[in-house]
Amino acid sequence: MRGAAAPRAMTVAFFTVVKRDLLLAVRQRADVANTLLFFLVVVTMVPLGVGPELNTLRTIAPGVVWVAALLAAILSLNRLFANDYADGSLEQMLLTGEPLPIIVLAKAFAHWLTTGLPITLMASLLGVMFDLGVEPTAILMVSLVLGTPALSLIGAVGAGLTLGLRGGGVLISLLVLPLYVPVLIFGAGAVEAAAGGLSPQGHLLLLGALSLGATVLAPWAIAAALRISME
Repeated sequence: MRGAAAPRAMTVAFFTVVKRDLLLAVRQRADVANTLLFFLVVVTMVPLGVGPELNTLRTIAPGVVWVAALLAAILSLNRLFANDYADGSLEQMLLTGEPLPIIVLAKAFAHWLTTGLPITLMASLLGVMFDLGVEPTAILMVSLVLGTPALSLIGAVGAGLTLGLRGGGVLISLLVLPLYVPVLIFGAGAVEAAAGGLSPQGHLLLLGALSLGATVLAPWAIAAALRISME
């Protein structure tokens, strides 16, 4: 009975934390809106700078969208643990009987729901703006769905390590940017392959593998980072 109850309790804890963080995001929707607005501004300003040539826009579109998504993810990382750290909630999470990796996985999932998922949905409109075409735009959205969870999970490791430090935002960027590079390469590469008439399957599989690996390994690294930062 005890063994059967443990997974149920962890599932309840996971969704309780997700629900809590989503409610906080709704109450602090200005922070979420700022992140999405930053993403939109970065992507829409590039065509104004490079000109209206459609071939050029189609060529740069995958990289521009993915770089903007990466920067927006970094911009939003501060809100992952900072508020919980400031009001003492994070200390209570560390003391709870539930496994800390489950709790931080739930927080990373809530971060993806408020950052990665909206960015993915916005990408459909951006594909039209860059005249990507139906198939490359669909591949762009699929690549974002597969790749943005890795951005949230890897970024959460950096957010945990820099928690409470002065200038933590800059340190997060220095820590996570090198780890974001493979996601950026495979995400943009999938769209470029589709636009060039090649199969994007290899890039998409690698993106999925990165997110799956991050889902398995990152929660333990985040939990360890938080314990180090709280000591």
